[in-house]
Amino acid sequence: MNWSAITFDWNHARALLATAEEGSFSAAARALVTTQPTVGRQVAALEEELGVTLIQRVGRGVELTEAGIQLVEHVRAMSEAALRVSLAATGGSQALEGLVRITASGTICALFLGPALSRVRREHPRIDVDLVATNAVSDLRRREADIAIRNFRPRDPELTAKKVREERAWMYASPEYLSRLDPVRRLGDLEGAQFLAFDRGETMVDYLAQMGLQLGPANFRIATDDHLVQWELCKRGLGVCFMMEAIGDAEPGVVRVPGGLPPMVVPMWLTTHRAVHTSRRLRAVFDILAEELPR
Repeated sequence: MNWSAITFDWNHARALLATAEEGSFSAAARALVTTQPTVGRQVAALEEELGVTLIQRVGRGVELTEAGIQLVEHVRAMSEAALRVSLAATGGSQALEGLVRITASGTICALFLGPALSRVRREHPRIDVDLVATNAVSDLRRREADIAIRNFRPRDPELTAKKVREERAWMYASPEYLSRLDPVRRLGDLEGAQFLAFDRGETMVDYLAQMGLQLGPANFRIATDDHLVQWELCKRGLGVCFMMEAIGDAEPGVVRVPGGLPPMVVPMWLTTHRAVHTSRRLRAVFDILAEELPR
């Protein structure tokens, strides 16, 4: 190995890869948890170290030059190798201290994880926990999280998962909102109701159509991908919302919507990368989640 031939800084190469994948210096800075000027300086430093132009500005974004396109593929391979080193090192850690990053939806984070996190604090006070509350699927292979709580079983062979719970979700609404509708005795009586949607796509429309309820855009005037926001709006009488039974039945401000719609089955899977599953601190948190969530 000719070590003297390696003249660039890995942090500079990482800044280039983040910029290429995120599309701008500002987005790369957010992904790297740093500032936009820092990312710009690191990319400029890499260009100076290699003696070639890699990035050119286009409007508010950036584009790779031909040299940049070729280089990014090599940097991406380096990044994958660095991630494998990080996963292996984490998996070999036997210390009951350090950071564990858990990702789940906002609803799961806010309404289901309290007992488990309390137990982590009691039993392992030197373990820190970061909660990534999002509906987006975090990439465990790229260390965007250590443990994910998902509603589906992963197919990636490098991930390991355990089913810890299966919830039923029903339609809920405030009694005041239901009083403004015509009497709801069967599913078709809800065709004039307002539903709180996750997005403007057709997923919920298609699901309800399969159940026998025909709806259109006029039934979805309010959309947000934050389920907790949906729930609060539902409690305040703005429409119908799906919620897991354990939460919905315990809320005095809402009732199940009549009409005979069967419950939506919501499984809960604990998922982690096989390489980090052998880490003592990650295994401790994983096991506590696996014991507490079914309760």
